[in-house]
Amino acid sequence: MHPPRRRRTARRLWTAVVAALALPLTMLSTGSTPAQAAAVQCGVDYRTNDWGSGFTADLTITNRGTDVIDGWTLTYGYAGNQRLSNGWNGTWSQSGQTVTVKDAGYNGRIPAGAAVTTGAQFTYSGSNAAPTNFAINGTSCTGTHQPPITVLTSPAAGAVYSQGDAVPLAATAAAADGATIGKVEFYDDTTLLGTDTTAPYSLSVSSLTVGSHSLLAKAYDSLGASADSTPVGITVASGPAVVAAPTQLPVQQGKSATYDVKLSTQPSGNVTVTTARTSGNSGLSVTGGASLTFTSANWNTAQKVTITAAASGTGSATFESTATGHAKASVTATQIAATKAYDARFLELYGKITNPANGYFSPEGIPYHSVETLIVEAPDHGHETTSEAYSYLLWLQAMYGKVTGDWSKFNGAWEIMEKYMIPTHADQPTNSFYNASKPATYAPELDTPNEYPAKLDTAVPVGPDPIAAELKSAYGTDDVYGMHWLQDVDNVYGYGNSPGKCEAGPADTGPSYINTFQRGAQESVWETVPQPTCDQFKYGGKNGYLDLFTGDASYAKQWKFTNAPDADARAVQAAYWADKWADAQGKGGDISATVAKAAKMGDYLRYAMYDKYFKKVGDCVGPSTCPAGTGKDASHYLLSWYYAWGGATDTSAGWAWRIGSSHAHGGYQNPMAAYALASYADLKPKSATGQADWAKSLERQVEFYRWLQSSEGAIAGGATNSWAGRYATAPTGRSTFYGMYYDQQPVYHDPPSNQWFGFQAWSMERVAEYYQQTGNASAKAVLDKWVDWALSETTVNPDGTYRIPSTLQWSGQPDTWNASSPGANNGLHVTVADYTDDVGVAAAYAKTLTYYADRSGDTQAASTAKALLDGMWDNHQDALGIAVPENRADYNRFDDAIHVPSGWTGTMPNGDAISSSSTFDSIRSFYEDDPAWSKIEAYLAGGAVPSFTYHRFWAQADIALAMGSYAELLE
Repeated sequence: MHPPRRRRTARRLWTAVVAALALPLTMLSTGSTPAQAAAVQCGVDYRTNDWGSGFTADLTITNRGTDVIDGWTLTYGYAGNQRLSNGWNGTWSQSGQTVTVKDAGYNGRIPAGAAVTTGAQFTYSGSNAAPTNFAINGTSCTGTHQPPITVLTSPAAGAVYSQGDAVPLAATAAAADGATIGKVEFYDDTTLLGTDTTAPYSLSVSSLTVGSHSLLAKAYDSLGASADSTPVGITVASGPAVVAAPTQLPVQQGKSATYDVKLSTQPSGNVTVTTARTSGNSGLSVTGGASLTFTSANWNTAQKVTITAAASGTGSATFESTATGHAKASVTATQIAATKAYDARFLELYGKITNPANGYFSPEGIPYHSVETLIVEAPDHGHETTSEAYSYLLWLQAMYGKVTGDWSKFNGAWEIMEKYMIPTHADQPTNSFYNASKPATYAPELDTPNEYPAKLDTAVPVGPDPIAAELKSAYGTDDVYGMHWLQDVDNVYGYGNSPGKCEAGPADTGPSYINTFQRGAQESVWETVPQPTCDQFKYGGKNGYLDLFTGDASYAKQWKFTNAPDADARAVQAAYWADKWADAQGKGGDISATVAKAAKMGDYLRYAMYDKYFKKVGDCVGPSTCPAGTGKDASHYLLSWYYAWGGATDTSAGWAWRIGSSHAHGGYQNPMAAYALASYADLKPKSATGQADWAKSLERQVEFYRWLQSSEGAIAGGATNSWAGRYATAPTGRSTFYGMYYDQQPVYHDPPSNQWFGFQAWSMERVAEYYQQTGNASAKAVLDKWVDWALSETTVNPDGTYRIPSTLQWSGQPDTWNASSPGANNGLHVTVADYTDDVGVAAAYAKTLTYYADRSGDTQAASTAKALLDGMWDNHQDALGIAVPENRADYNRFDDAIHVPSGWTGTMPNGDAISSSSTFDSIRSFYEDDPAWSKIEAYLAGGAVPSFTYHRFWAQADIALAMGSYAELLE
């Protein structure tokens, strides 16, 4: 346990002093002399992506003053013949060499310390010098000082060392803008190993423990900026070992491929390494390097093993390289068709993702949200994980089975998910007390976090749960079979809510279930108070964390879990493809038990089809006047934002509850999963009405897309059966879908939940799979319009770099749904506010185009899918995968206040105090131990918008899957 770091307190004292110094100037203002706004103080960060005859410019404007900039015009000039082609996130124009950008309206207001981005594309010939003079509203501001460039040059990615041997760390560091490098620090994940203040920067470490390690270097310059390198993964073995790389080797039919072999430690004499195929495809054989000799001089110099594939056949084989006194190295070689270059890409990227040294997985085999630890989005730490990540692991291993014929990894992925992310009976011990006729007690959702806690109201009628009895009958248990959505894999917070445990504490080393969002649609991640899923009042306040969220007379120790339906649906989707591919190989029996578990998960996923309190769906107004449902009339048959369940921890006098959700988002729908559960025999649910419910859901979901499709083609937000989350009266004239009200930003509002293009790509990819498998005409109609719109907003540059939509803006609403005569939605519109080269979203988009093109024959969709995949592969690869830098202006919110009621006090497991003066980072002091923290600290003190290159697990998996899908359908 440790208190918040002093440097954070010092930063806040500095801010307070600045405010105090400003007071006399304010007091000088009188009625006869109007107060004058402070002069604009600004910084402009200018970055380009240049391909020789053109470039894109991305500019971040930071308000470095103490007053809001309310409306801005940026001007700057070029020295060459750069000519504007188009711009985004502002109104761009050019006169001679002078460029002018006017804010776009929605981004015109820049609070003190905040930043906005804008960008454009230019052509040029000759030189392309960056501009140096920028002005906002006529006031000159400087370009932001660029942080140093830091590269860890040693050890090599994937290297293996023996325990006790010295691991040589070395880095290069280059400062910008005339600054000099002051020091370089070396880290093992978040643990500082040592520091070097003189070039060449190096460190020798002999104390690393057995296992995988993620190493990085961090450089500091003389102007106070810092930057860390891309992590490099290595492995420390318990003794001498043979080292092979890569561990996944694609070999095209009739061709050969090689992998490298060396030793982990220097031998005293000669060592002979022999390589042979030990199992698998006999069409693969060793044709070179079957016996290699290493000496005390060349032990660390790689020698080649050559694997040759027969002219026909496919499938994988295991090759082992062995030596006396050394741990063996295993390589999986996979014979692929001679034309399948994209399958080779899949295997190469798969090898990077699954290499333990690269840092995507915990020691238990759980996929982290990202390799990098300091990241804040829905998860607020990179080494948390989500049910989304588990579902992508299942899908990744399904594709691996298709390419290699090895289905053990798909089964293994489900076992890991079942062990760690589906609560055990010990985690949900009082479900036997659940009363399906009274599923839960009503509590309203409130507009802002500072209105919480929300009082429970037992007088509000709730409907019965119509599926609990049939689920128990089908599966012989009261327990719910669904994933919880969020897990603190390394137990960074310290709750210790490992599967089967309740608040074991900071000393627990296993993955810990946690919750965050609990306080209405306006609560962003920056306003959350984390809490354990099993609250024994050990941490937090006198009632644990419960009285921050609900108002009650007294509180019982209790457990609670929340399911993200899109992740469970994706798991079912992955199981469908696994079954199809395994059947085609004659190996369906290898995964039949796992596929049956996916059907079971789909059965329980129907809780996501129900109104939160099982009230009747349609024209539901007033908590007390909206009638309770009587059964299936409480189902909207869509995939809602969540379902949840919980109960008391006291097994002798327990109680339990279950709720659905009244809010349905277009981005969460999955007609592919609905089709599989409704029509595919191997995934038929065992319950009495499960298959029929999914058949109706499939029809309803496709209608939902049609209803939400804008005039341009994009899919708008969604609908709710409970306006404002408390069955309030919707605005007059609000259109409806089967009596549910249109909501352009269902569920969360900070940021608006349908502004991200990723939801479009994710959701339409599922529609495209469904269309590709069935040829459904309604799905095709939605896709025809969506694909035309998306392609019109996509740019692929001559060098293969690309821009796809990022932030969407919405206006109007759809026509009220008429199933027999759908409206044209001429009043519902979308505009693209800005563009991105985000690799995960681009992969999902490419998959959408791939499946659509395969069935429709659309050549532009096919060529754009290929261009996106090639652009990522050719321009954005690194040692860990495929990634691009991101400017994170939103990280100015680390100091955001979190609402804690006045007088409420408590502590986090590490000792951080929780009170009405707490902020986002004050209850998360572990951030300050992260190598990247100095970037945040400098930014909060007025420095540059920090840039990060993140390797998110879901994004890397989606890129690999996109390569495999393209290979299967279009290559």
